[in-house]
Amino acid sequence: MQNPFHGTAIFKLRALSVALVLSLAGCATQERATDRAPPVHISESTWREIDNDIGAASLAAKEPARKYAHDSMERWRDRIQKRTEADFIPWFTDYWTQQWLAMKVVWYRLSAEEETDPTVKRLAASLQEQYRERVLDPVAKEISPDEIKGQATKLYIQRLREKLQDMPQRYGVPSSQFDRRTKDIRAIALGPDPANSASLYQVVHAEPINKLPAYVALINQICNAPGGAGLGPSDTRISPVAKRASEKLLDRLATSGGASAAAAVVGGVAGVMISLGAAGYGAAKHEKDRPKMEAQLRKNLNAALDDMYRELLEDRARGVMAGVYSISGQIEGSLAKTFTQPVELEPVPRAVPLPCEDPPLGREKSGNGARLN
Repeated sequence: MQNPFHGTAIFKLRALSVALVLSLAGCATQERATDRAPPVHISESTWREIDNDIGAASLAAKEPARKYAHDSMERWRDRIQKRTEADFIPWFTDYWTQQWLAMKVVWYRLSAEEETDPTVKRLAASLQEQYRERVLDPVAKEISPDEIKGQATKLYIQRLREKLQDMPQRYGVPSSQFDRRTKDIRAIALGPDPANSASLYQVVHAEPINKLPAYVALINQICNAPGGAGLGPSDTRISPVAKRASEKLLDRLATSGGASAAAAVVGGVAGVMISLGAAGYGAAKHEKDRPKMEAQLRKNLNAALDDMYRELLEDRARGVMAGVYSISGQIEGSLAKTFTQPVELEPVPRAVPLPCEDPPLGREKSGNGARLN
C-alpha cells in the first residue's frame, strides 16, 4: 500500500520547484526590461551645469595640490641650503681643492684646440657635477622634486574624485549616464597610442592610479623631459663662479711660476704636480682670502637656488605641478564650450580708466625662501 505522506511530499517538492523557476524567470525578465529601459532624459542646460561643476571641481582640487607642492618645496630648499653650507662651500674653498682646480685649469688650457674659451665651460661643468653629487643627490634621498611631483598629482586626483562623487545625486542624473559623460571628457592625451590616453572616468576610478598606463606614461614623460627643472644650477649662475675661479687660479699660477707648471704638463702629470706644489701661494694667504671667497660663492649659489626653486614651482611643463597642470588642462580644455573659468582681475589704480581690451589674467605669486647666511 502506497504511503499517502510520500505522495504529499512529492507534490510539495514539485510545487516548490515550479515556484522557484517562475521566480528566477521573473527576475531575469525584470533585468532584461531594466537593460532595455531608455535613459532618463537630461536637459542640455543640466548637462551644462554639470560640466561647469566638473570644471570648478578641477580648479578647486588644484589648490590643496599646490599648497602641498609649495610646502614640500620649502622643505627641499631648506635642506639644499643646509647641505650647501655644510658641504659644497667648505669643499670648494678648501686650500687643496683650489690646488686641484688649478691643475684642472692648466690642463683645460693646454688641451684646448680651436675652442675660444673652453676653460670656463669645462670648469663650470665640473662644478655642476660636484654640486649634484655633494648636494642635490643626497637631499633627493630625503625629499625629491620628482616625488613631490607624483604626490601632488595624486592629491589632485584624490580631491577631484571626492568632488565628483555626489554630483549624480545632486543633479538627479543616473550614475550610468554620469559615467558615460565623464568617459567623454579627456584627462590624459600623450599621442595616438590609446594606451597613453585616458578619460576623466578612468583617472578618477583607477585604484591605484599607478596602475593606469596613461598616468605612468605622463609622469615618466615629465620626469625625463630634457633640460628638466631643478637638475642643477643653470649655466648662467654657475658659469660666473667658474669664470672667477678660473681667472684667479690662472693669475695665481702666472705670479708664482705658473708658466713652468704649464710646461711641465707636457712632460706628464707628475711634472705638473711638482710645479704646482712649488708654485703654491701658501695656505696662510689662502685662509686669509677664504671668507671673501665663501661670501661670493654663497651669493652665487643663493641666486642659483632661487632659480631652481622658482623653476620647479612655476614650470608648467616640467615642474612639481606639471602633472596637475597637464591633467587639469586636458579636463578644462574638454569642457571649454561649457566651462568658464573665473578670472581674477588685477587692481586698477585710481584715476586710471579701464582699458578697452580684455583684462589680464591674475598671476600667482611664488614664495621666496630664506637665503644662506
